[in-house]
Amino acid sequence: MVNRLSIERRTQIIGALVEGNSIRSVERMTGTHRDTIMRLGFEVGKGCHKLAHEKMRNLPCRQIQCDEIWSYVRKKQAQLKPGESPRAGDFWTFVALDPETKLVPTYFTGKRTAENAYHFMRDLHSRLANRVQLSTDGLTSYINAVEDSFGAEVDFGQVVKFYDAEPIGPGRYSPPKVSGQEKTVVTGSPDMARISTSHVERSNLTMRMQMRRMTRLTNGFSKKLEHLKGAVALHFAHYNFVRVHKSLRITPAMAAGVEGRLWSLQELVEETSR
Repeated sequence: MVNRLSIERRTQIIGALVEGNSIRSVERMTGTHRDTIMRLGFEVGKGCHKLAHEKMRNLPCRQIQCDEIWSYVRKKQAQLKPGESPRAGDFWTFVALDPETKLVPTYFTGKRTAENAYHFMRDLHSRLANRVQLSTDGLTSYINAVEDSFGAEVDFGQVVKFYDAEPIGPGRYSPPKVSGQEKTVVTGSPDMARISTSHVERSNLTMRMQMRRMTRLTNGFSKKLEHLKGAVALHFAHYNFVRVHKSLRITPAMAAGVEGRLWSLQELVEETSR
């Protein structure tokens, strides 16, 4: 059924998904069955992952900020019973972002483990053309992962934030307030003023706004890990190549020299549906 949809209909569906609509709302908007929509999103997502793998090479980034954003598959980790599938529960998307061009050179969705932090950092290092200043949050797994991946060829600092106690009662769904932060130098000689995760944290907000399965307190969560990974890949391909950044007035891929022109959404769908 996916292959029988016209390119115009496929573009319409993908356009609705990347703007934060749920599967069922896209079903109502387009008259396309939700199973077909999910298969199309998964298919295009796989193509987007391949596109990013091929395009994000020898990047001239000077700064990189890294962070993780939480989501879950089927049910939250606390609700899992002993022996349930490791492909369910809490999952984290590791994101790297260049604060100058706003490019996302790589991302990785998996459990928040030291092994996955290593995988993420090794992949990031393989895509960079020169020494960078790297900033992360206080996740301890990053320290060994960066050392193993970059060696001494990096200026690395961490931002550790301190939060007020989580509110209770009517305001318990409000995010905790930051009461303070501490910057530390881990490796090299980073510019202390540029040790920050502010830009990548803003990118996390964009993810929650434009991926329904990332929106908190809804029933739009992912039912399968493959669909979560496909949605993440689609989001970042659209973000890097199609969506014009408001402050840059071009796409991040154009700002970073990865692409010389603006892609249309239809081009992205055609390229990743082959």
